[in-house]
Amino acid sequence: MTFFKDINLSATTAGFVAVLVGFTSSVAIVFQAAQALHATPEQLTSWMWALGLGMGLCTLLPSLWLRQPVMIAWSTPGAAVVATAALAGGFSMSEAIGAFMASGALIALCGITGLFERVMGRIPVAIAAALLAGVLARFGLNGFAAAQSALPLVLLMLATYLLARRWLPRFAVVLTLLVAIAFVAARGEFISAGIVFSLAKPVLVVPTFTWSAMVSMALPLFVVTMASQNLPGVAAIRAAGYAMPISKLITITGLATLVLAPFGAFALCLSSITAAICMGPEAHSDKAKRYTAAAACGIFYVLIGIFGAAITGVLTAFPRELIAAIAGLALLGTIGGALSTALHDPQHREAATITFLVTLSGVVIAGVGSAFWGVVAGAIALFVQQYRRSIV
Repeated sequence: MTFFKDINLSATTAGFVAVLVGFTSSVAIVFQAAQALHATPEQLTSWMWALGLGMGLCTLLPSLWLRQPVMIAWSTPGAAVVATAALAGGFSMSEAIGAFMASGALIALCGITGLFERVMGRIPVAIAAALLAGVLARFGLNGFAAAQSALPLVLLMLATYLLARRWLPRFAVVLTLLVAIAFVAARGEFISAGIVFSLAKPVLVVPTFTWSAMVSMALPLFVVTMASQNLPGVAAIRAAGYAMPISKLITITGLATLVLAPFGAFALCLSSITAAICMGPEAHSDKAKRYTAAAACGIFYVLIGIFGAAITGVLTAFPRELIAAIAGLALLGTIGGALSTALHDPQHREAATITFLVTLSGVVIAGVGSAFWGVVAGAIALFVQQYRRSIV
């Protein structure tokens, strides 16, 4: 099989780092959402099963089919919406499942009609690149901010990364991660976790469709997932130079959410953060073979789904400073490339800068994240500038 000929150590490591960063950076929010709905331990395990299989299969199969790095994740802001709505509205688990299914159906409809892809096609490359840079820059900042609580670890990782980039650039992230793990293990700083090796079991919850859950949970979940996740996800794909069937991928995520929602998959979507890790040059020196990094990521996600509790315990044992630092270093190249694209054209430079700064700010207005408002601000700035030139 071509996949086994194309994959290498750096691609496998990129896939693992993507899972490590994507999972550990937001799994606590998913747990909070489930707990807000009074999920039992069995239901929480089922959520991990559904999300792991959903993300894994929707990443693995399209990547192998298209031979491009398709990256699917759960909607982190969507999990926050679910938690907030559950606490405010007192919804039951069955009502929430109904909302998940309704949101998935709306996402699939956006993909089937091609509406979302047509809207994205009208966004200039500079604005899309600035959006991606703003999303990723927060992780870059967090990587260096980790030095406040773990200075020796971050300095060691930075030194290892720079030296490896000089002498062994293909394995810079691999070596940095290995050195960090060895350092943390030697200092006994891994977080102890109860690891139980058992297969995760899906728990079916029959959905209940209520008007209040549709308005308070389903619609906000749909809007936030499209604006705060799929929008920067498409920007990541475009910035990496891949031509993917966006509408089909959106449809796949919507249908997968619809099918897996009764087991706890609240929202699947295009990834931006982990996508940047698997689409960058650190994943594979050959752009045509970076799909193997995404495929490896998909396999790791499937394992999370199958061995839910055990894998969760292993991944959450990593210190948060290590995760923040490896994410920041792994994204350096993509952040630099996105900024270069965003600021290259003088006519778009100011609008792109506005998009970058608004996105980086993390502002949330009307429950919608800064990724959406960054694009809105940049588009308005670009319109005003172009309109002014046309009448002068």
